Amino acid sequence: MYCLPQATTDLYNNCTTTHSGTSAAAPEAAGVFALALEANRNLTWRDIQHLTVLTSKRNRLFDPYLKHFWQYNGAGLEFNHLFGFGVLDAGAMVDQANKWKPLPERFHCTAGTVSTPGAFSTGETIRMTIETDACKGTDAEINYLEHVQAFITVKSTYRGNIVMHLISPMNTTSMILSQRPNDDDHKNGFTRWPFMTTHNWCENPRGTWTLEVTSIPGKNNDVDTGKFSEWTLVLHGTRDPPYVHQDDDDDNSSKLYKIKRVHEKAMAK
Repeated sequence: MYCLPQATTDLYNNCTTTHSGTSAAAPEAAGVFALALEANRNLTWRDIQHLTVLTSKRNRLFDPYLKHFWQYNGAGLEFNHLFGFGVLDAGAMVDQANKWKPLPERFHCTAGTVSTPGAFSTGETIRMTIETDACKGTDAEINYLEHVQAFITVKSTYRGNIVMHLISPMNTTSMILSQRPNDDDHKNGFTRWPFMTTHNWCENPRGTWTLEVTSIPGKNNDVDTGKFSEWTLVLHGTRDPPYVHQDDDDDNSSKLYKIKRVHEKAMAK
């Protein structure tokens, strides 16, 4: 079946029939979230994020360049660097919103800082690690992750060729900075820049976190040099399991059911 392209407004008093990207995704997401809030007016911004993670679907999304594949994090949630946790499912989100119960309190834990300078050049990778107990035994103790931030200071003769990955104690690798060919900065670099990932959602944060900083060859194959100065790891999440009181309808195909079982097994140890 042939569908006519959708015409809409564009920049500079023009019209377009190629409406796409975040310009299309953001209002679609806003509409889905509005439906969830209509079903349950007590939802907070955190509730919406949890519902997004739990009800999104992979469908047939894939990277045609075969660079970014779907993978599972340490809690069993499937994610992709390009597509996050998948396509929003409005029906599933509204259904879950109708029976959603309040989440446990969210805490913030500064897990550690590495301030040992390191130099690197094109093709080289430097690795720094932080060992953390995720503030265990304190008022900020975290056992179940939501957001992870890395505040990083690094400079390079061509900033756009810097690529960074963050690896969790449960061996989940998140690309927190990709190559950017048009980012030609060579003076400012990044100064305590807050990079963030949600790919560790529901993981246990205790153990060794690894930051990898790599200088990728650029379009001109010039040799770049860089200097890493410091990074601080900040964890955001809950002390208590987030879904223990949520109703999963015993649907063993749902993400909620699977994550609840993972957390129940961890609590039983």
